[in-house]
Amino acid sequence: MTTTWTRRVAKGGALLWLLGQGILFPAAGRAEGPVLAVRAATLYTMAGPPIADGVVVIVDGKIAAVGPAATVAVPAAARVLTARVATPGLVDAHTVVGLTGYLNQEQDQDQLDPAEPVQPELRAIDAYNPRERLVEWVRGFGVTTLHTGHAPGALVSGQTMVVKTTGATVEEATLVPAAMVAVTLGDDGRAKGDEKKSPGTRSKAVAMLRGELVKTRDYIRKRDAAEADKRPDRDLRREVFAEVLAGKLPLLVTVNRATDIVSALRVAEEFGIRIVLDSAAEGYLVAERIKAAGVPVIVHPSMRRAGTGETENASFETAATLRAAGIPVALQSGFEAYVPKTRVCLFEAAIAAANGLSTEEALATVTIDAATILGVADRVGSIAVGRDGDLALFDGDPLEYTSHCVATVIDGQVVFEGPR
Repeated sequence: MTTTWTRRVAKGGALLWLLGQGILFPAAGRAEGPVLAVRAATLYTMAGPPIADGVVVIVDGKIAAVGPAATVAVPAAARVLTARVATPGLVDAHTVVGLTGYLNQEQDQDQLDPAEPVQPELRAIDAYNPRERLVEWVRGFGVTTLHTGHAPGALVSGQTMVVKTTGATVEEATLVPAAMVAVTLGDDGRAKGDEKKSPGTRSKAVAMLRGELVKTRDYIRKRDAAEADKRPDRDLRREVFAEVLAGKLPLLVTVNRATDIVSALRVAEEFGIRIVLDSAAEGYLVAERIKAAGVPVIVHPSMRRAGTGETENASFETAATLRAAGIPVALQSGFEAYVPKTRVCLFEAAIAAANGLSTEEALATVTIDAATILGVADRVGSIAVGRDGDLALFDGDPLEYTSHCVATVIDGQVVFEGPR
């Protein structure tokens, strides 16, 4: 098999050839199953401090060993990759990739159904296309996990899910089939183009959301009190909101104005439900309220068009400001209703690093902190024994624009070799 190593050997890289053959690693017993080893001049595990000259060994898709090259033995049968820098596979905390497509044409745009303002029963898993070329594209930048699904733009647009950026079928890609329920408050959640449609104002939107939760409480009470043969008919909308009220599904609330953020916090407190704030352009104005509520924030993409409307007060420093206030923060590629509709979350981390976050803090927003907010940190987001074998390899500082992703590994399989 032609590899990055053999191409470099052809250029006279004798040392790299030795590394590629495993000759410079301590001897180890032959492991069962597929074995991959990654050696990096700097290894960001996000489970501890960076490791200089670090090694990761992946066996059967799981991380089996990690540490300095001087102490980690690599099985003789392992395929070995090297990089200047290696990180956990990147986690995009909010996107619509897989529901929106690269063609930007009607047939590949499933992220938003404008027919009704409230549709929590719409499942992302029924629309996600793992073979979409946008999935392949972001995978080439080291993105291995996506929190994707129905987009902002309706009061309740549908469900989201968590997937790996690999797999031929949606079942193969899925980590969490139903992750959150997407809600939009503020101008983006208003009905557009028909003044007879609701919601037309902020107060109407919040009242409608509150009404849905009240109706669901009544539905649950009647369902649980009725005898088995007299229970109310199944109601898909109520079933989803019942999961929200039970604390099993959080609301992903896209808001930007400080007043809408406070409204979202008020509803969460009133009904005792979990929420995650999304975008939050003016989050820094109510940081203490957010912190007191214990609510995490997936900050808006810095490349989102700002300067007008609800994002007129957006700041490149929002991630740093919220993190300094003690609020869990992640970054995202986001969504807007114009081309290209998506971005690369690594670029967002780089902007955050230039505006108040350290390198490790910025990387955390697209690795371990994102995974923690999404509830999948036991599998992805860090390089530790027992975690999924998901890594991103770079030929330089991943937060520098001139660096390239040279390989992406998912579950111990090399799914991309660059550079990109």
